[in-house]
Amino acid sequence: MLFTRSLLVLVVLGTISFGCARRQKADIPEAKSVTVAPAPVPKAAARDLTDVMTDELSLQPDQQTKVRAILNGTVEKVNNARKANAGNQTALTTELKKINADSEGQLRAVLTPVQYKQYQAKKRQMRAQMQARRATK
Repeated sequence: MLFTRSLLVLVVLGTISFGCARRQKADIPEAKSVTVAPAPVPKAAARDLTDVMTDELSLQPDQQTKVRAILNGTVEKVNNARKANAGNQTALTTELKKINADSEGQLRAVLTPVQYKQYQAKKRQMRAQMQARRATK
């Protein structure tokens, strides 16, 4: 009798648990992926990086104007690419690599060979300085 009662309790609990789990699963809506567009690059970034490059590479005034124009164009292209490829990380990465290569080519044409070599060597340091300037403003 005790065995039958225990078995009955187990069967009832199992049925209730299984039934509740099925109901709860049916009541839960499907998870939907949400695409979050990355924050746009601020236009001040081009100005700040130009200022850092001017200090670090001793840019002449005409070089400074050209570098700022290149960097402004790059920021605009990056922001447009982020909007256009918000849901596709692979396409965004490919587009950003193209933009970066184009920007690097334009900078190489504006900078002297010595300045470009310095730029390549100090690129990370200059980005860090630019971000520090932005953080203090």
